[in-house]
Amino acid sequence: MVAQSITGTECAVDDTSRLAARGIAVGYGARTVIDDLDVAIPPGVVTTIIGPNGCGKSTLLRTLSRLLRPVRGTVLLDGDDIVKLRTRDVAKKLGLLPQSPVAPEGLTVSDLVARGRHPHQSWLRQWSSDDAAVVARALAMTGVSDLADRPVDSLSGGQRQRVWISMTLAQGTDLLLLDEPTTYLDLAHAIDVLDLVDDLHESGCTVVMVLHDLNLATRYSDNLIVMKQGAILAQGHPREVITAELLHEAFGLRAMVIDDPVGDRPLIVPIGRTHVQLG
Repeated sequence: MVAQSITGTECAVDDTSRLAARGIAVGYGARTVIDDLDVAIPPGVVTTIIGPNGCGKSTLLRTLSRLLRPVRGTVLLDGDDIVKLRTRDVAKKLGLLPQSPVAPEGLTVSDLVARGRHPHQSWLRQWSSDDAAVVARALAMTGVSDLADRPVDSLSGGQRQRVWISMTLAQGTDLLLLDEPTTYLDLAHAIDVLDLVDDLHESGCTVVMVLHDLNLATRYSDNLIVMKQGAILAQGHPREVITAELLHEAFGLRAMVIDDPVGDRPLIVPIGRTHVQLG
């Protein structure tokens, strides 16, 4: 199936995509949040899901990661129905950072990151020097090696987010799903985390994340998925997708869209009722 966006682009399911959904319907109890949705995640890029509160962004991400099971339709991971795969096999291919994860009290950074290796352990394959090397590399990639012996609950918000991303990296996957990784972070720490996400993308990871800040989403994404009321309004590169008309349709937001003076993406300038000077 193909969903038509209001911008004229198409959100077609691509059979070559590693992660895709076909005709999914998802809800909570009797309430349906997403109904008959198709989407494909382009490989090798950063995809960000945006939309107003309650539109189904996190629901879609949780469904793509198998945390939620659709009542209809199928999520495909490398061509296989994700529901039919073993949890361990999914964890070897796909890493997930949920909203506001919590570590057990007193757990150190190195112990938390080492938990990312659990999908690779079994009674036949115990902890090895290879696992230790993967953990060390994950700590180094996220810039938290010097925090290895610190309790996770003693860290700042930005440090904790880096540590959780490090644990996800230790799974050894190249497909990462991040649900609002900048929640509760100040702007400086949010930029720091998103710069790290961009580094991971440059190293070969496919990233899918949910963000609320529209300008951060446009700056750090190669592919935007814009949702409203459980459906996809538009999908594509920020330069193709972000328009004043779409922002009004999706968010009920009056805004100007201009060139970002320090980047190559569009910049959204909201128009409120006060402190506005329009010629």
